[in-house]
Amino acid sequence: MNRWEPVLQRLWRDHTRTSQVTHVKRLASSPGVREDWPDWVSPAVVERLVESGIPEPWSHQVRAANLARDGSNVIIATGTASGKSVGFLLPCAAAVAEGGSVLYLAPTKALAADQRRVLSELALPGMRAATYDGDTVAEERAWVRAHANYVLTNPDMLHRSILARHSAWADLLRRLRYVVVDEAHHYRGVFGSHVAQILRRLRRVCARYRSEPGFILASATSAAPADTARRLTGLPVVEVVEDASQRAPLDFALVEPELTELRGENGAPVRRTATAFAAELLADLAAEDVRTLVFVRSRQGAELVAMSAQRSLIEARRSDLARRVAAYRGGYLAGDRRSLERQLRSGELVGLASTNALELGVDITGLDAVLLAGWPGTRASLWQQAGRAGRGGRDALAVFIARDDPLDTYLVHHPEAIFGQPVEATVLDPDNPYVLAPHLCAAAEELPLTPEDLAVFGPAAPEVLADLVDRRMLRRRPRGWFWTRRDRACDLADIRGSGGPPVQVVEEDSGLLLGSVDEAAAHTAVHTGAVYLHQGLTYVVSELDLEGGVALVRGENPDYSTWAREVTEIEILKTLREEAWGDAAVRFGEVRVARQVVGYLKRDLRTGSVLGEQPLELPERVLRSRAVWWTVGREAEERLRAEGVELRGAAHAAEHASIGLLPLFATCDRWDIGGVSTALHADTGLLTVFVYDGHEGGAGFAERGYAAARDWLHATREAIAACECTDGCPSCIQSPKCGNGNDPLSKPGAVRLLDALLAAA
Repeated sequence: MNRWEPVLQRLWRDHTRTSQVTHVKRLASSPGVREDWPDWVSPAVVERLVESGIPEPWSHQVRAANLARDGSNVIIATGTASGKSVGFLLPCAAAVAEGGSVLYLAPTKALAADQRRVLSELALPGMRAATYDGDTVAEERAWVRAHANYVLTNPDMLHRSILARHSAWADLLRRLRYVVVDEAHHYRGVFGSHVAQILRRLRRVCARYRSEPGFILASATSAAPADTARRLTGLPVVEVVEDASQRAPLDFALVEPELTELRGENGAPVRRTATAFAAELLADLAAEDVRTLVFVRSRQGAELVAMSAQRSLIEARRSDLARRVAAYRGGYLAGDRRSLERQLRSGELVGLASTNALELGVDITGLDAVLLAGWPGTRASLWQQAGRAGRGGRDALAVFIARDDPLDTYLVHHPEAIFGQPVEATVLDPDNPYVLAPHLCAAAEELPLTPEDLAVFGPAAPEVLADLVDRRMLRRRPRGWFWTRRDRACDLADIRGSGGPPVQVVEEDSGLLLGSVDEAAAHTAVHTGAVYLHQGLTYVVSELDLEGGVALVRGENPDYSTWAREVTEIEILKTLREEAWGDAAVRFGEVRVARQVVGYLKRDLRTGSVLGEQPLELPERVLRSRAVWWTVGREAEERLRAEGVELRGAAHAAEHASIGLLPLFATCDRWDIGGVSTALHADTGLLTVFVYDGHEGGAGFAERGYAAARDWLHATREAIAACECTDGCPSCIQSPKCGNGNDPLSKPGAVRLLDALLAAA
């Protein structure tokens, strides 16, 4: 019997919990298909890999390696722990042995550091591998530039340091044979669009040094991976999608935490939180010595799960185990992150609560179970996270715990929407002018742009370039377009959409740097008065200094949490597409969104009820983006009014639920998108519900919503109607990010409104 079996059996048998487990699916094992090592792989490399525990490669590794060796650009899109790294290591090691160099790109520092550790342990002859990221000190950076032939970095450093100072990297670039893009499915939306343009700049600079590297991409399984890779690199790419690796059997359980006797906002029933449930299950599994990783949606949630699990173990007189449970998230200092990774690999930690920072390919062997506290945003991420379990070849457990959220609730009651469904296609738009413009400026600073270069950057480049000249960002000369300003052009591109330099979180009494928060999130996460969690300790923000980029905090232990309240206004700039549904209509186009945090709510930690509201004075943030919006005709509005439907509450509830369900149809999560609803919008003259991309210029998510509008809105209607609550709750129409305190909302009104819309369709 597996060590986690007693915990799962208790979950099934406990009469207070039987309604929580909605489905369990047993995913069968696979023996795998191995092949001989390619004859061009050196005996020394084979020997090292065999010593590391790889007797022979899987067939998909051989196919990918041969394609890359033969000069094709290739994407390996297979499951978690399928050995994609061996597929790209074989041709890269051969290239280094022949005097070439390799540039490896990872979306996170943790992944690059882990790959560096693996290369160090392999100790391949002649390979001088080194990481080059924000944690690399100045002395090491000089050594990397001068001596490394396998450089592990991230898109941020490639953008800001390597390309911006390409002459200092001339030797590496001149000999560059391969560019490895690891976890390529992570490059989606605006971030992926920025990375696509960075790779185009890299290709152009390499041509300056007379090199033409091949691209090898590694990705979780995704729809149309070759097409995604082509959009990312701008080059034709061959896909390898048949996963021939060995698979351990996996029990995958879907769980919906129970309703409690408590009543929260507007009298809605309070469901036990996914984080509370995950913390209890983590403690139960730790008590059985089951090595468990919990994925939580937020930094605060990761801290809460670890703290609650530790508390449960201490109360059970297992303080020894409580010390072996920890949290892991972005914002920790580099040394703390590396230490936690080592402890998890070695087994010193029996439980870790993490944000998706550990979703990517960090090699963590020996895990028995993975808990997912909330939908991770996409099916690709779901399987990537669940795949962390069973890495040692043993049976594994994965548990998806639904949050009080429309999509999560829908999924635990519709397992067919998870199992047996293809994963999503990755959405990115390199031609987004807000993405393309700063990269054309950066490219012109690197090397003057010529007319021949424009084809590299895509069909939108000429128009965007002309606009940059009109705005005097670039200057046209006989030899091309030049960057003429004194500031650095690379500073124009905010590739991760953070909005600016991160805000440093500092303990005011000691001056100790605790961590950092993205500038865009600072308004809601570390505003004055906000409750901030860090490594099991609770702080309250004394002051947020946006100009200085510092949030001062003091240690406290309040009995409440805080939630920022935001007001949003939206203006239609241009309709790009529309479809009439009788007298109703669905449209897609460009919008201007103005948002401002105007206060924050204090919520009781136990019930979630509002204890009070405090005003804030923070600057307005303006976003030009793209949105999908829908209207019903005036006759339908009048009919609904006559039937007693409160249209403002109905539209607001439909907006919340549709935002919650869109991630089922687009490669996003609800934090990538926003919404506005109104019973009378100035630009349409009608009741209008908007769902917009939360990124400058758009990210492609709203466009996917427009394309799938019928299915998306049908699923939204079903999710609201099927919810077991009477008047609306977080499982259907209440939103955790609502800037208006979830008021007004009308559950029956939302169903009637969507019925009217879909009847017209």
